Amino acid sequence: MSQPDLFVVCRNCGSEVSPYVTECPYCGQRIRKRAPKIQRDDEGEPKPKKRRRRPRLSRLRANEIEGIAPDTRPYATALLVGISLLITVALSSGQVGLNEVGGAWLPLDDEPWRAITTIFVYDNLGYQFVALVAVAIFGTLLERRFGPAVPVLIFCAAGAAGAAAAMAVDLAPPLADLNVGYWILGGNGGALGLLAAWWVDDRRAARHDGDRGSDLIGVAVIAVVLLALPLAVAEASVVAGVVGALVGALLAPGMPLLSRR
Repeated sequence: MSQPDLFVVCRNCGSEVSPYVTECPYCGQRIRKRAPKIQRDDEGEPKPKKRRRRPRLSRLRANEIEGIAPDTRPYATALLVGISLLITVALSSGQVGLNEVGGAWLPLDDEPWRAITTIFVYDNLGYQFVALVAVAIFGTLLERRFGPAVPVLIFCAAGAAGAAAAMAVDLAPPLADLNVGYWILGGNGGALGLLAAWWVDDRRAARHDGDRGSDLIGVAVIAVVLLALPLAVAEASVVAGVVGALVGALLAPGMPLLSRR
């Protein structure tokens, strides 16, 4: 880097003067038209490049779980629960029956679509309460982690597969009247599908990312209650529950593909 001259010589009187003046202070001779720009010590040196900081996620807030958006409202899960509640309200009016709202009555010959509709239909409030609480809990957890499509897909796929399997096996619940047929109602298969999908994802995270601190004892209690429902409620099917859980577990590895994050 070139250094500025320490002095210049006046052509008129030969005196050494500062390079930053326009007139000689000794004889008044004009040396230059304008004073040169004063160069600072840091000018001319290459400026260090600013390092671009990688974007970082904000710190977790209190009671916030990694991978879950707590501010996201589980609209899809609420829709699943709401459809079932609306059907129950319609049934309570007495204007429609189980058959009209999509319930599956066995033996069933030519209406396979009822395997989907019957998972929203209940004729026992205790059964409905247990199933919908499980749907609300595990549907919300999955929706906040993977988005609204995941709980809807798993509940419908697991519930319909379980109901279809129960229709194919044609195995009557213990309390069913074998002489007049029986109903297969409710979403115990869909609820167990959501529970199984959540459990598979939670165990995968425990192996790779560390334990999330989930209450596995409470999850086990809910699973046992759902599996035991057919012993107390004739409309619930043990086949539907087992098949629904298997379908949910099989679909769990594909949940990140539908994730919005």
